Formats: sequence, C-alpha cells, structure tokens
Amino acid sequence: MIRDITLGQYYPADSILHKLDPRVKLVGTIGFLVALFLINSWVGGLVTAVFMAVRLIYLIIGSSLMTFTTTPGELTDGLEDLLKPLNRIKVPVHEVAMMMSIALRFIPILLEETDKIMKAQMARGADFEHGNLIQRAKNLVPLLVPLFISAFRRANDLAMAMEARCYRGGEGRTKMKPLVYAGRDYCAYGILLLFLAAIIAVRVIL
Repeated sequence: MIRDITLGQYYPADSILHKLDPRVKLVGTIGFLVALFLINSWVGGLVTAVFMAVRLIYLIIGSSLMTFTTTPGELTDGLEDLLKPLNRIKVPVHEVAMMMSIALRFIPILLEETDKIMKAQMARGADFEHGNLIQRAKNLVPLLVPLFISAFRRANDLAMAMEARCYRGGEGRTKMKPLVYAGRDYCAYGILLLFLAAIIAVRVIL
C-alpha cells in the first residue's frame, strides 16, 4: 500500500552509483529530468498517453535512484556545495540545503504515518476507495487533520533536538568528510553531457 512507496529512502549498498560524488548525482538527476521534457516524440510513433506514462515512470525512477544511493548527510553536503555561489548574495545556502534534505527525509516517515492513520480510520468505518471525486475528497479530511498534527509534532521535536545539540546554522561549520571529485565522477559528467547532447540532437532532427 502506501508504505510500499520508497521515494526518499536510502538503500545501503556498494554499487558504482553509491560511490559517486553526491554533487554528480544531483546534477545528473536534474539533467536527466530536464532531458525528459526536451524530447517531444519517440521513434516508432507512440501515442501521447503512452509517452506521458513512460515519461512519468522515468521521472520517478530518476529521482528515486538519487535517494536510494545517497545518504541524507551526503545529499545536504552536495546541495550546499552546488549552491555555494549564492553565498555571495547573502543566501543562507547551508540552511536551504538542510531544509531540502530534511523535507526529503520526511517523505517515507509521513507515508508510513499516513498508512497507519488510514488503517486506523478504516477500522472505524472510514471509506477511502468508493464514491465520486468530491466524496473521496471529503473522506480524506479525517486523514489530513491527524497527519498535519503528527507532522508539526515531528518538526517541533526535530527543532528541539537540533537546539539541544547547539545547532547554529552553517557559519563556521566544518565537514568530517569533505567532498572531493574522483575519476569516476568526471566520467559520469561526461556521460551526462553526451546524453543531453544526444537528446538535443534527436529533438532538432525530429
């Protein structure tokens, strides 16, 4: 059911993707998602509905690969490093990266919480599967209220935990594992550039 959705979860392994620099995976994911919307037709003449379905599937797979192979800490460091030029215009890069990482990390937690609430409501007679669109929307109200309360409670607990550990933002902070590019990272960048070039070429030709 809902808990089967794995978006935002990290799966520990020893693959080539896991060993890549998080900055490479972030840039690669963005480039892949952009490429999906650059091309507007498939060789062979697929109908529009099938094409959009394939595009959506690739969109989810491309995003999931990054979260499967990158820990929340690596994701935060990668985002912070990529956004570092914005420091010159006084943008709080570390805080923005931290918020994005925490939001991504909360996705599987909220999905699991949603599944628990849905099962509790269904045990009390709630029906989320029958009726027209308006009736289904009304049936979601008993689900959304406790979900929002749970989300705010978790956010408050996290804020108190960070405060108790004297978290003060990114100014003056050092990193235990500084990000350093390796040869495989440059190879991944090259493959990404070739992929984007091929997509643009196909779009121009077709």
